[in-house]
Amino acid sequence: MALLPIIYAPHPIFKQVSAPLKHVDEAARILVANMFETLYAERALGLSAPMVGIAQRVAVVDLGEEGARQPITLINPEITWQSETQQAFSEASLSFPYISAEIQRPSAIELRYLDAQGESRTLRAEGFLATVIQHELDYFEGRTFLDHLSRTKREMLLKKMQKAMRLEPPHVHGPHCQH
Repeated sequence: MALLPIIYAPHPIFKQVSAPLKHVDEAARILVANMFETLYAERALGLSAPMVGIAQRVAVVDLGEEGARQPITLINPEITWQSETQQAFSEASLSFPYISAEIQRPSAIELRYLDAQGESRTLRAEGFLATVIQHELDYFEGRTFLDHLSRTKREMLLKKMQKAMRLEPPHVHGPHCQH
């Protein structure tokens, strides 16, 4: 397994619509394994393929509740239902370091997807898990969590991020990383 490099905004991939994965084969399973390796190294909750420079509909999620790993692989996911009730959580992204924003999203969703073996699955997600999944799936449509904000707020946060990145570039995890 290998760590994948995180792509930072601004980058054109964040405005690009991702293609479905055509085959769940060994190459796809290696991609998923590398994405989980990167997710865990970065101590993140979710990671979509565009965040590592791959414009395909693959995401991995693990909320790690109660200290146990609970990995979810989402290949070609499609939301089939969403609740009318909304919830707000503070969202952030590895690709948009140093910033976060409170985002309103449906509080429950149902989705259909393929797992790492290519098996068709369905999932009903509520609460924070629903938010994390929707956040990752936005990347497939050329959207990010910032696109849910007003233009003024989005531009303010992007300027804040760019200034912070100039002052302290994000830590790149690798074989010599001490944590």
